Amino acid sequence: MISSEVRFFLAVAGSGSLSAASEQLFVAVSAISRKIQRLEAQVGAPLFERHARGMVLTEAGQIFENHLRKSLLNIEQAMAEIKGLKAVRRTALRVACSNGLAFSLLPQLMARFRALNPAVTFVLTVADSKSLARLVRNGECDLALQFSLHPEQGVDVVASWAAPVLLLMHSEHPLANQPVALTDLCHYPVCLPEPGTTVRQLFDICCQINGTFIEPVLTCDNFAALFNFLQVSPRSVAICSQFTVLPLLSQQPITIKSFGVDSLSQRTLQLQLPPGRQRSAALQLFVEFVTETLEREDCAVRRRYAL
Repeated sequence: MISSEVRFFLAVAGSGSLSAASEQLFVAVSAISRKIQRLEAQVGAPLFERHARGMVLTEAGQIFENHLRKSLLNIEQAMAEIKGLKAVRRTALRVACSNGLAFSLLPQLMARFRALNPAVTFVLTVADSKSLARLVRNGECDLALQFSLHPEQGVDVVASWAAPVLLLMHSEHPLANQPVALTDLCHYPVCLPEPGTTVRQLFDICCQINGTFIEPVLTCDNFAALFNFLQVSPRSVAICSQFTVLPLLSQQPITIKSFGVDSLSQRTLQLQLPPGRQRSAALQLFVEFVTETLEREDCAVRRRYAL
């Protein structure tokens, strides 16, 4: 249903070179090059910057690719609706999230939703914040849950919750029953996520402002590794949001505590959808389920831990 020019353009944009697109499409490089040139003539602007090592989208090319992918998704949605695939009884939802949310919260939300809607299936993609923003803007996922330090541009934020940086520890930890200051952490093994995460960025800024140096005993981009380390080393502490461990707070001997520092509260958990797309019946139900569940359980956790 799409022209060869558009198909070749998307292949080159996705692979980054004519030769890679040629191998993918089983079409000669010269044929793909001619089609791209013809498409650029029709658009009236260069879509790629030609380099020795490949092809890079120009600003015009990025705009063109974004609109093309949205159009193709709309076509797919229309065909699915016509064929009756839009019904909740036969729907696959593409969900994306950050590493911390994939640890426990999102899998449990999906499992609980499927208990009510057993024919709905999920494809879960775990990515960093930059990749998540791109997936949502390009419509490459139906829904994303991610932490953000600022309002995301080019996405529909349908719900958000305050997600401050909290201290995670064993419930019998010496700091568990007393107010905690940043300097208190210098006396205990600290486990931290990678510097590129929003929770680590806020934590590092807070340390710099307060003139506190904390050398972590473990740094990892996988929250499961941090959590398992903490379980075996009960004097250790880690940082996270309440949402990262929300389902585990009533199941594991762990607790969360606030630092009481304003600069550690500048983060939100956002429920994001691709802009301008009609929601399927299953997606609408899942959005409502996630929103209502998180509103209810977050309020309960905030009361319990005085957040």
